[in-house]
Amino acid sequence: MKNTDNEKIHVLGVCGTFMGGLAVLARSLGAEVSGSDKNVYPPMSTQLENMGISMHQGYDDSVLNYEYNQVIVGNVMTRGMPVIESLLNSSQSFVSGPRWLGEKLLRNKKVFAVAGTHGKTTTSSMLAWILEDNQHKPGFLIGGVAVDFGISARNTASECFVIEADEYDSAFFDKRSKFIHYYANIVVLNNLEFDHADIFKDLDAIKTQFHHFIRTIPNTGKLIVNNEDENLKDVLRMGCWTPTISFGLDKQADIWAKPLKDDFSQFDIYIKNKKQATVLWSLNGEHNMLNALAAMAASHQQGISLQKASTSLSKFQGIKRRMEFIGQAQGIMIYDDFAHHPTAIITTIEGMKNKIGNDKLIVVFEPRSNSMRSGAHAKKLPNCFEQADLSFVMTYPELQWQPGIVDDLYNNKVRTIDSVDNLLTQLKSECVVNTTVVFMSNGSFENAPRRFFQLLQC
Repeated sequence: MKNTDNEKIHVLGVCGTFMGGLAVLARSLGAEVSGSDKNVYPPMSTQLENMGISMHQGYDDSVLNYEYNQVIVGNVMTRGMPVIESLLNSSQSFVSGPRWLGEKLLRNKKVFAVAGTHGKTTTSSMLAWILEDNQHKPGFLIGGVAVDFGISARNTASECFVIEADEYDSAFFDKRSKFIHYYANIVVLNNLEFDHADIFKDLDAIKTQFHHFIRTIPNTGKLIVNNEDENLKDVLRMGCWTPTISFGLDKQADIWAKPLKDDFSQFDIYIKNKKQATVLWSLNGEHNMLNALAAMAASHQQGISLQKASTSLSKFQGIKRRMEFIGQAQGIMIYDDFAHHPTAIITTIEGMKNKIGNDKLIVVFEPRSNSMRSGAHAKKLPNCFEQADLSFVMTYPELQWQPGIVDDLYNNKVRTIDSVDNLLTQLKSECVVNTTVVFMSNGSFENAPRRFFQLLQC
């Protein structure tokens, strides 16, 4: 770990989850940290202020009037922004967030990196909690707030560091995926599908980035790989120099799970034909069972038995905005979820339907990710809501969907709606006792889940 005492660091794009967490880590290393962002707002701004990190609203170049040892550039920054143009014209040192993190903190840690299209935040949080509950006190940087920790990032004296390893690009000047910079030792490969259509041409382009990631893993490390995912098998066939451990749904995998309940809230863990442990927890869904397998297999590389890991998971409280329970009013249950990719939408709905049985399920989806708004997943969207009793999809003028998509949604009994105010009114009229409402968005969604809860309480 490189000490940064007396260094002055400015973070551009500081209110993003990753960059905000990075700012917290820089502060923990002793640096004087400031930051700027287009939108400085709670809760991230509050968290940063409490850490003694000053913030500037906007991307004007006045922040460069000060001398910094380093400017850390978030990938939200682009050419043409006044602060970026002035930075390039200056002699000021700058670096991408992932590279700074790798060089300053991760190089001398035992890094547990969790990669994949889905489940990174959940699996990273599970893994960090298992390590924490078994006295390893890991550092971490996660793209969400684990309820068990109440924060998204921390630095500790432990050799262990858990990081959500994103395939998104590092900065406007470094189009390699973030995870290339992390010096990872134990790597979870959860799954792989096409996403991030704004930076990747096709699925093969993403496979190439994952291949490059695997090239950085030492042969003394471990790859924990989802045996159910054919795309990951393609990546491994491109070259692998690190021992692998597979996880999955049957004994074809090195470690596998057998569900004991339809909602996957209870399942046994096996190595080959020998039962090792049973997990009984508050989460549900096959996807979360696989996430748990990955986290348990990774923590086992730190000497934690599967039995101890299962005990830890029984106490795991989940992650904010990952099927987060908002409240119950008038016999109506309200949840807030982050799902934004067709596969995640389907598995999330399936898990909830298995949990609630014959109760009414209403799903509300806001297409906010760059891939969804560009129309990359639009053709798959109408079929995502088949298991819901009623669904609403927000439509905005900036959606670049092909003609006919809205008609396809309508034909699949999915209502489109153009404002949150209209949504809440219609939603209330459709809810009866024993209805579950799940809001899905990877954005703020104008605080719709909590506003609906308040509406029901009136």
